[in-house]
Parts: sequence; C-alpha cells; structure tokens
Amino acid sequence: MNDAHTGAAPPRLAVAIPNYNGRELLEAVLPSLAAQTYRDFEIVIVDDCSDDDSLAYLQAHWPQVRVLARAERRGVTAALNACLDAASGSELVGLFNNDMELAPDCLAELVAELDRHPEVGSVTPKMLDFTDRGVLDGAGDLLSWRGGGRRRGNGERDTGQFDTPEDVFGPCGGAALYRRSALERVGGFDESYFAYYEDIDWAFRAQLAGVRCRYVPAAVLYHRGSATLGRGWSDANGYLLWRNPVWLIAKCYPARSLLRHAPSVLRGQAGNLYTALRARRARVWARAMRDALRGLPAALRRRAETQRTRVVSLAELEAAARAGWR
Repeated sequence: MNDAHTGAAPPRLAVAIPNYNGRELLEAVLPSLAAQTYRDFEIVIVDDCSDDDSLAYLQAHWPQVRVLARAERRGVTAALNACLDAASGSELVGLFNNDMELAPDCLAELVAELDRHPEVGSVTPKMLDFTDRGVLDGAGDLLSWRGGGRRRGNGERDTGQFDTPEDVFGPCGGAALYRRSALERVGGFDESYFAYYEDIDWAFRAQLAGVRCRYVPAAVLYHRGSATLGRGWSDANGYLLWRNPVWLIAKCYPARSLLRHAPSVLRGQAGNLYTALRARRARVWARAMRDALRGLPAALRRRAETQRTRVVSLAELEAAARAGWR
C-alpha cells in the first residue's frame, strides 16, 4: 500500500471492500493488504451502516485507509456498486469481501495477469478455505445453464487440479480485479438482486459483450465463507436464491440459448421446488416465485438493454460457458 498516493495522481489500483459489522474481519484483511508485495494501490472501505465499532477501529488503527460511510443500508449489491464508484479514479479496481485474507503476492499476480492479457477484462484468484487451507473455496465461477453459477472446485481438497491459468466464465464478486474500461463497457452490478447472483449476472453480461475473465492460481487468498451474510439456511437467503435465478434467465439468456437449454432450466426450477419442499419452506419458495413474476417486466426491460450489447455469437457464448469445466 503506497502512502505516496495522497496527491492528485491516483494509484493504478484501488482495492474496495464492503463492510457491515465486520470489525473482527477487518483485523485480518487489512494487515494482509498492507503486506502485499504490489504497492501501487489504495484501500477504500465502504461501510454499509455498521452498528459495531468498525468505523472507530478504522479511524484509530487505519487512518491511511479511505472510508466511505453510507447513510442508508441498501444491500450487498448496492454496496458493491458504491465500491466501484469510490474507486472511480483508478485504472484497475479490486473488489474483495471483508472476510478474506490475501497471500502477500496476490495483488501482484492478479495485476501481472492483466498485463499479460490486455484483452481480458477481469481476473480472479484461487480461493482457499480460511480454516482448512488445503481445501478449495473456489477457482473461478462457472455458468450452470439451469440458471446460475457455481464456484469451481468448492469443497475439494487442493491437489493442484486447478493450478493452470485459464479462462473461466466469471470472477467471484467478492474476490476480483477489474479493468476500469471493462466496467465502463459492461456496467455495474444489478441492484435489483439485493444479494446473490449479482456476480454471475455481471459475468454473463461481460461474456455477451466479449469481455473475458481469467483465473489466476498463483494469486491466493483465504476465505472465511459467508461471514457477513451468515452460514446455513435462512428464509431470507432461500428467498433470494430462488427468486434471483428467474431474473437472471429472463434478462441474460439469448432467446436461442433459452430454447436450447430449456430442459436444464426446467430441471433447475424443479430442483429449487424440491429443495423447498424437503426443507418445509414451500411458503418461502411461493413468495419468491410471486415476487419473481412481479419483477419480470422490469427484468425484461433490462433484458432489452443487455441483449443490445451482445457482440459474441451463440457458439462463442457456449464456448465461454464451457470454459473451466472439468
């Protein structure tokens, strides 16, 4: 972290971190950023109306960090967009959740990969479990035509199976570097999702616009996993995980792709209903479907906007969706 960037010239990279009641998490992520071998960056914390002592901690211990305290809490996706806005002066933007700890060369490896591939718009690191550091948390995001994404390798023992740099469908929204030019081309995150699926939505729009993502295994970080949103089942999480895929499909799938993958889409929706019935959460699923349908006209308006940006052929989109799968 280069303290010299206090004048007019911005650093090349701005690392932005959304925070909500994450004072203890900040105690891990900030020292790991301060220890990075790459130095041409600043840190921006976007605090989403924390009611713990996060702000006091930052003021007392990290005066060199730029802090943006939001006046109203509007969800994870809105906080991510606030991070992008706060980092608007830099050529590169890093988004990291507050429940991360970065290995010392993480930023250097991510920046180097972007320099090696000027045609690439985003890069994402190898994510390992914070507690058991031999277990993968994710090696880039993949697209499931059922209507969503998955973290590649999640839960697998890390035996080197994902140690090759390669294209993937998209970056994890909480662990990525973006070119400013890619963000300007693709746009920010869709705040209608509130939380969940906003990163796969961004990745889908990026692929439609011809903006590629690279996975960088030499860039390593450790992820606590759902430390802010919470682990395990909750009605609130289930509601979002069932509602948001409907909007993703309606907005991002080209018509011919939707026709081709209709059986997968139907299996995905049937699987969601089965999960809801098994968990005795049919009412939550029904409310999610009701609100998904209510929001469909707005999603279709956003669809028209999204599909106008498509520059890739359907064959190229299919190839991008297969990238990284084993």
